[in-house]
Amino acid sequence: MSKDQAIWPPVEPIAAGLKGRCPRCGEGKLFSGFLTVAKQCGVCRLDNSFADAGDGPAVFVILIIGFVVVGLALWMEVNFSPPTWLHLLLWIPLTVVLSLGSLRLIKGVLITLQYRNKAAEGRLDGSE
Repeated sequence: MSKDQAIWPPVEPIAAGLKGRCPRCGEGKLFSGFLTVAKQCGVCRLDNSFADAGDGPAVFVILIIGFVVVGLALWMEVNFSPPTWLHLLLWIPLTVVLSLGSLRLIKGVLITLQYRNKAAEGRLDGSE
């Protein structure tokens, strides 16, 4: 990340991430596509090359949505014992919809928190 010399009012990172807004100004779009991070903010021109959420959003989606869907499926199985086809008809679409819906939200939050906390790649100090 380059040094940010501009003075911008503080932006709440979680709110900006959930809305898909720029982590610096809170107004520009963070995403240029569904999950593609924009090259720069259209309002404050923040270079988003620092934004690398990696596999973090996918891991959170797997853990959160997996917990919800598996919990609901087990509850339904124990209480109602529906046939397997009904489980497939209910839980596969629900899993896909919840996963796609939450992936963009979580990725936005992780990127805005990365900007707020000045997170960067680890580097080894020392002259070798």
